[in-house]
Amino acid sequence: MALFGAPELAAADEAPTFALEEAVVRAQAGERLRARSATSATLTDTPLKDVPQSVGVVTRAALDDFGATRLDTALDWVSGISRQNNLGGIADNFAIRGFAGDLNTGSDYLVNGFSANRANSVSVDTINIARIDVLKGPSAALYGRSDPGGIVNIVTRTPQFKPSREITLAAGSHDQYRLATELTGPLSERFAYRLGVAAENNHSFRDFSTSRRYVVAPSFTWLPTDDTVVTYAFEAAQLKAPFDRGVVAINKQLGALPNSRFLGEPGDGDTTVRTQSHQLSVEHQLGGNWKVDAGLSYRTSHLFGKSSDASRLLDDGRTLWRQARERDYRANDLAGRVDVQGDVTSGPIKHTLVAGADFYDFRYDTVMYRANPSASAPYAIDIFDPVYGQPRPAMRLNSSTRESQRGFGAFVQDQVTLTPHWKLLAGVRADRFLQHADNRLTGVRVAQQQTAYSPRLGLVYQPTQTLSLYANTSRSFRPNTGVGAQGNAFAPERGRGYEVGAKLETSDGRFGGTLALYSIDKTNVLTGDPRDPAFQRTAGAVRSRGVELDVSGQLTPSLKVLGTYAYTDARVTADTVLPSGAPLSNIPRHSASVLGLYEFGAGSLGRAGVGGGVVYVGERAGNSTDNGFKLPAYATVRLNGYVQPTRALRLSLTIDNLFDKRYYASSYNELWVAPGAERQVTLAATYTF
Repeated sequence: MALFGAPELAAADEAPTFALEEAVVRAQAGERLRARSATSATLTDTPLKDVPQSVGVVTRAALDDFGATRLDTALDWVSGISRQNNLGGIADNFAIRGFAGDLNTGSDYLVNGFSANRANSVSVDTINIARIDVLKGPSAALYGRSDPGGIVNIVTRTPQFKPSREITLAAGSHDQYRLATELTGPLSERFAYRLGVAAENNHSFRDFSTSRRYVVAPSFTWLPTDDTVVTYAFEAAQLKAPFDRGVVAINKQLGALPNSRFLGEPGDGDTTVRTQSHQLSVEHQLGGNWKVDAGLSYRTSHLFGKSSDASRLLDDGRTLWRQARERDYRANDLAGRVDVQGDVTSGPIKHTLVAGADFYDFRYDTVMYRANPSASAPYAIDIFDPVYGQPRPAMRLNSSTRESQRGFGAFVQDQVTLTPHWKLLAGVRADRFLQHADNRLTGVRVAQQQTAYSPRLGLVYQPTQTLSLYANTSRSFRPNTGVGAQGNAFAPERGRGYEVGAKLETSDGRFGGTLALYSIDKTNVLTGDPRDPAFQRTAGAVRSRGVELDVSGQLTPSLKVLGTYAYTDARVTADTVLPSGAPLSNIPRHSASVLGLYEFGAGSLGRAGVGGGVVYVGERAGNSTDNGFKLPAYATVRLNGYVQPTRALRLSLTIDNLFDKRYYASSYNELWVAPGAERQVTLAATYTF
């Protein structure tokens, strides 16, 4: 697997010639909004129309054209993805096809094929993103442990041998300021560099909420031979912001409080999240259409800070008891991967083979101090007339754990071209997972080992060059951590999915879409143990069925369009606590989005573009207990435009939530509800030199 995009060819006559794919530097005239291939889906350079799976791709062109600086904004433009509890406003958390990730660390996602958030991570900035690939359905056959709804793989930008330099300054509502710069070019005939930097200082529509973030991402590419590419990439990111659980619902109803109301304590200060990642990749052409890819990844994270979180709303509907917390979480994650791929022809049948192995070694230390409220020490606040500055109650050590995980996997895949019209994909992966957990507070130590096998099978029929009909089935697994009442280790969650669909594109590939129908079941979901409420057991099961439509591309030489629709029916099918048929939280039955950009010549102003779009999210269950608490449906309108008076200067305007719609993006329960952002106007100037 090519972990990074390949560098652009050197332009100088004396430079060596390398058969490398040109990578995207930034959205420029003529760049495609629609991707025609995504190596994340098969680890090979296979056209998406030949892949028997729904794959959503957000290109760099889309990020630039529509002004997305956050991962969660970009994922709104992919069908079947819904926002989840945002972990106090500091992390990205989403569900794919109804299945969400870990409640404490957020949804699983990859960066260049490596897990990026087995522990805590900073909400992702797009400065370092070349492309976002969303693989729908179980994807464990290639990547191991994952939820069956799908997985997100972020492909990062890489050094280019063609020089390019740009700087962007932006300012917006609520005193929000952003500086971003992108520098790349050759250091010699065989060395190239890239430096991406983004820094923000943002106030907010939320009271007492100011965040500061930065990302620094240098990378280097070395071409030691005509057949070898070595790339090293480093990224450091930091976010400092109040830990903000949002607003509360009163008697399951929202709207009594302004969305700006902060119910924590300003004196708690910021929660800080820091991450650093190192990735090294080597791609070597073996000859005869065979190559080997290898990579290493090392990632650290540190989350620390204080918070005052809503705990109980009294019957008077205004007195809120709060709990005081102080967190200190640290993690280290080492991973490696190698695969070999190539083509074998047997008569009229062509095989594209991939075989590989990977490992990871993950360590996670967590310490939390906590003070729970009581009648004698409620640590209360009036939600309608808050008085801040209360002294924090004395906290006690609530948890202190050290967890280590080790995983080993091996996989093989065969893409078979049976005839020009029929294509088969088959693969299988074996995983071995070892976990040790040490509860330093109680002295209890737990160890477990698990093995999982994840097959994958798909078929494509292409009656014409522009139409593909496909079907697939695949399985996934995700380890359950912890132990049951008898001290037994939990069996891993298991997922199984079925999908059929159609892909249609124009003859030039500039516009197309995917229609998919799916059914996914997940078993061994942790649920309450009726014999001992203090413990859990693997008796839960959930099912998601749905229909998705994604279209994107260039409708005319001047008009770019991106549109999605999803119908998602995600429900509990077995549980010891929840009734069968209960909807999964934060999953809308209906969701849709549409974006468009019309570009034209503007005389003395050079080139210009005007566009906008709508994101619609239907009504959702607001918690996991199915007690009738709902988040209302909403639709937000976005406008954007730009003028480019010279090749070097581009001025842009973006208005999010144009009509200042009051809405709620996600929730954990009635006491932790994340309000959506108010109208946001942003002006930006980008200078290329």
